[in-house]
Amino acid sequence: MSQDFHQSELIKSRGPGPFTTQRIYRRRDHSHVVWRSRDHRKGLRRAKSDKLLTFSAVLLRCIWMPRQLNWWIGVIFAAGSLLFMLGSILSLAPGLATNWSLEATQINGIFFLGSIPFTTAAYLQLFQAANAGEFSPQGNRAPRRIVWFGWFPRNIGWLSCALQFPGTVLFNVNTFDAMLPGLTWLQQDLVIWAPNFVGSVLFLASGYLAFIETCHAYWAWKPASISWWITFVNFLGCVGFMISALFAFVLPRLPSFDAVTISVAFTLIGAIGFLIGSLLMLPETAQEIRLGIS
Repeated sequence: MSQDFHQSELIKSRGPGPFTTQRIYRRRDHSHVVWRSRDHRKGLRRAKSDKLLTFSAVLLRCIWMPRQLNWWIGVIFAAGSLLFMLGSILSLAPGLATNWSLEATQINGIFFLGSIPFTTAAYLQLFQAANAGEFSPQGNRAPRRIVWFGWFPRNIGWLSCALQFPGTVLFNVNTFDAMLPGLTWLQQDLVIWAPNFVGSVLFLASGYLAFIETCHAYWAWKPASISWWITFVNFLGCVGFMISALFAFVLPRLPSFDAVTISVAFTLIGAIGFLIGSLLMLPETAQEIRLGIS
C-alpha cells in the first residue's frame, strides 16, 4: 500500500452489490476527501463550494474544451445521436424523405454513419476508464503506462464501458447490413435483427451500470447531480433502443400492427435520450475540471 493511503484513513465506503462507487477518507490533517467512481475514471474534480461556477460561466466554458477527453466523448456521442434522430425522422416522415429524394437504402446509410461516432465515443470512454489509474487520497496521480483496453471487471465504470463498446460494434454491423438489398425475412433476422438485439442488451446493461455508479445504490433520486441526470437519461435511451429492437424482429407474415413504425419511433426516443445525455456531459466537464478535492 502506498504512503498516500497510510497517511489517510478510510472511514466510509458504499456502492451497489459487489461494486464500490464511493469512498470517504480522513487525512492526517483531519480533512476529508471523497472518491467517486465516475468522477475518478473521467478525471472530474468536484469544485469547492466557494469556487462554484455560475450557470452562464459553465455554458460558456463548455462550448470549446478540446483538451478535455470527456468533452470530445460528449461531442462525438451527440453527433451519432443526431444522425440516428435524422434517420428516424426521415423513416417516420416518408414525405420529407421524398422531398429530399432519399430512398430507403440512403436512409439506412444515415443510421450506419451515425453508428460510427457511437463506436468512436464508446471506445474513447473505454480507453478513459482503462487509464484512470490508482486513486490517491492526497490528490497525487502517479503516471502509468497507457492501456488500450484493460481488464478491470470489478470496476463498475470500466465494466459499463466494456459492455457498451461491443454493443456499438454490433450496431455498426446491423446498420451496415440494413443497406443490403433483397434480403429474405430470415436473412434480415440473422444479419440485421440479431446484432441489433444483442447490441441493445449490451447497451441496456451498460446504461444501468453507469446509472447505479452515480447512485451508489441500485436506485437513487439525485436531481441536483448533473452526472446523475446524464446516466439517467442515457439509461432511458438504452431502454428505448431495447424496445426498438424487440419490435424490429421480422416475421414471415406481416403482423396486425405496424411494428416497423413502433421500432423506429423508439429508436428516435433512444437517440433523443443519448443526445441529451451527451450534451449534458459538456457542462459536467466544464463544471468539474477544477483542481482540488472537496
